[in-house]
Amino acid sequence: MRSPILLPATLLALILASCSKPAGDEPAAPAAPADAPAAKAKSDPLPHRKPGLWEQRVSMGDFVQASRICIDPSVDQKVSWWGQQSTRDVCEKNLINRKIDGTWAFASVCDMGSGGKTTTAGVASGDFNKRYLIQAESSTVGAEAPQMNGTRKMTIEAAWQGPCPSDFKPGDMEIPGGVRINLLDMGH
Repeated sequence: MRSPILLPATLLALILASCSKPAGDEPAAPAAPADAPAAKAKSDPLPHRKPGLWEQRVSMGDFVQASRICIDPSVDQKVSWWGQQSTRDVCEKNLINRKIDGTWAFASVCDMGSGGKTTTAGVASGDFNKRYLIQAESSTVGAEAPQMNGTRKMTIEAAWQGPCPSDFKPGDMEIPGGVRINLLDMGH
């Protein structure tokens, strides 16, 4: 039996059900109640990962997998931390907002056709220069493949390791077993 190989950056995209929109398309944050502390203006730009080599650890229940990915500004824009590399046309809801405490909340509801309808919510924290943490829960119903249905909790811990090695090009992701793929080449 083959062991599963997860691709953390693309796994997040699947969990978010391919629902991201470009940074300029986010809905405005809900207005804070009058007695709440003032929130940062919605003009806060979305965080971007520092260019270089990032190590990511994806945890889903007892399963944990580490990978390394070479990020540059182009990769960060196309394969963002919340899954922007995916198709955007299938979502009826896609929100990403900065919270008062500095974390980023995201939520989506997406119809993936034979892959079912997926609802995802999560929070990202960290400085995106040295490390960040994503905690998300995703629920899928109506998928043709029964194993895709259900609710899953996932944690991604990512830490900047330094400049990309000379044998890595932007978008290269190395997964266990020394397998290397380029995320920019996927889906084309």
